[in-house]
Amino acid sequence: MADTTSTGHPKGLYFLFFTEMWERFSYYGMRAIFILFMTKMLFLEKSDASNIYGSYTGLVYLTPLLGGYLSDKFLGNRRSIMIGGLLMAIGQFFMFLSASSSGASAISMMWLGLTSLIIGNGFFKPNISTMVGQLYPANDRRIDSAFTIFYMGINLGAFFSPLVCGTLAEKVDYKWGFLAACIGMVISLISFAMFQKKMLISEQGKEIGLRVKKLDFQAILTIIGSIGIVFFMLNFKQMFKMDLDIVSYVIYGAMIAVPALILSDKSLNTVERNRIIVIFILAFFVIFFWGAFEQAGASLTLFADQQTNRTLGNWEMPASYFQSINPLAIIALAPIFTILWGILHKRKAEPSSARKMAIGLMFVALGYVVIAFAVRGLAGGEKISMWWLVALYLIHTMGELCLSPIGLSMVSKLSPIRLSSLMMGTWFLANAAANKFAGTLSALIPEDVKIEKSFANTTDKTNVALLDTAMLDAKVWKANPQETTLVYSAHVSLVKRNNDSKSPDSIASIVLDENKVAITNFQLQLIKGGNKYVDRVILFDNGTKLLTQDSVEKIVDKVQIKEQVVQVWDLKPEKPKFMGMLIDNLFNFFMLFIIMTGVAAVILYFLSNKLEQMSGNEKQNA
Repeated sequence: MADTTSTGHPKGLYFLFFTEMWERFSYYGMRAIFILFMTKMLFLEKSDASNIYGSYTGLVYLTPLLGGYLSDKFLGNRRSIMIGGLLMAIGQFFMFLSASSSGASAISMMWLGLTSLIIGNGFFKPNISTMVGQLYPANDRRIDSAFTIFYMGINLGAFFSPLVCGTLAEKVDYKWGFLAACIGMVISLISFAMFQKKMLISEQGKEIGLRVKKLDFQAILTIIGSIGIVFFMLNFKQMFKMDLDIVSYVIYGAMIAVPALILSDKSLNTVERNRIIVIFILAFFVIFFWGAFEQAGASLTLFADQQTNRTLGNWEMPASYFQSINPLAIIALAPIFTILWGILHKRKAEPSSARKMAIGLMFVALGYVVIAFAVRGLAGGEKISMWWLVALYLIHTMGELCLSPIGLSMVSKLSPIRLSSLMMGTWFLANAAANKFAGTLSALIPEDVKIEKSFANTTDKTNVALLDTAMLDAKVWKANPQETTLVYSAHVSLVKRNNDSKSPDSIASIVLDENKVAITNFQLQLIKGGNKYVDRVILFDNGTKLLTQDSVEKIVDKVQIKEQVVQVWDLKPEKPKFMGMLIDNLFNFFMLFIIMTGVAAVILYFLSNKLEQMSGNEKQNA
């Protein structure tokens, strides 16, 4: 018989709680700093970084379909968790190496890291949750409270990981943030490996999660092929120099193909078919909820970093800290919502599952109403109080508590038993589509200026132009930041000169990739970037392009150096549009989410009665 604690739960539950807590620490710690790392250290455009973020989080929800299948057929839960944990630890270490490198090698390491994390999560995520239920006899009344305890571990890990990884990344160096995430995953992996035999025993004394059978050649090829496919999809744009987001086609295509395949099953009777259609309709609306909610790790993190006043006394709070608000609020508010639903149920006033989801969408819309009000009329260099963003996260958490807990429960209740695993996979597929959609929407965040190209001395010596400040009047560099000083003659020292440059005093052209930009007369400006002034700039192309030189502190061979980075900025970038709506400022950007989730909430609310009828229940409560 399995050992139980004083609470009446098997000790294996708390073992899985500990394992999952550290895995979530690793995932959410990396997620909290990922987009900041891409924009600040890899110098990627916000739109590109957002799309990469969306591809990563989208595929994280897609690969559990593969991991769950291989676990059921071959590996068993334990071995799948070990494989997944090892791959994720390797992935976080690759992210550490990426942050320790520069240029092309940093990008390559990032792709390797993301691929390992995506595949590893596919093995880990579906199996550890499954084992919680296996610790108990069928229909045991303690299972619900067991999952409540287990999910507390998820939120506990998600709460303190941004605080640890965010502090190390933003206050010291991003590589230490990724290394902390790696260490968290290693702790999870080692603890699971050491105590699984002792702890993972059901109350009947039976070991759970054991291997089903040996992997056959086809299964091994499937694993290797999946790793190759994920790496190929992430690298597609860079490999083929094409502006084609292949990950979107794969995820959205699966969202159409899988429901069509399931509904084409001729063995389905009318009741089963109607219930499956209900699941698919609700999954469609879930995409809008998570697409707006998951801005937390993308556009809202960029907003927190650049447009939010995070100063408390003499200390500036890292932007990543905001991602700790949601898990802390879940821990605090979940019991209150449980009591609320219980009171409403006794009074026969509890909303149906569909209406709870509509209310959840309304809460997300309301959160964006708050932040849209805060940024209305906000000038380019101004910042809002951080408490507006705190309010948004609290309201969004209320929405999550209305929608998220009932989703999996609803799928399990409505799915035909023979299709339960496939329907659960389809629900996760909707989450994959939502996360990819979140990245697409985040890419729409407007920019007053936009980096076109970035070159660093250590990696692009033949292409970097250095401005020779010694040959310019020192007074120019000390000018008032609000003023513009015209300079009609100056010297530009180039690492790579034109063939016709015969004198060190001649003004040569700046070489960027294959294109040559001739500068014969230019303006010297002082511009504000973030919280500091970048004071070495050249304005050209009729005032639409700017070339800046700045220094970035880096560690090379354990020695701290300052690396010169030259960037070309587009001062008048084209403003994005979404379905005809011009996103030319932050107010319009947040209005997009208000309209999207608000309309979805209203439609779903009025559809709820029909969905209840189709599901065969007067009220399908969670």
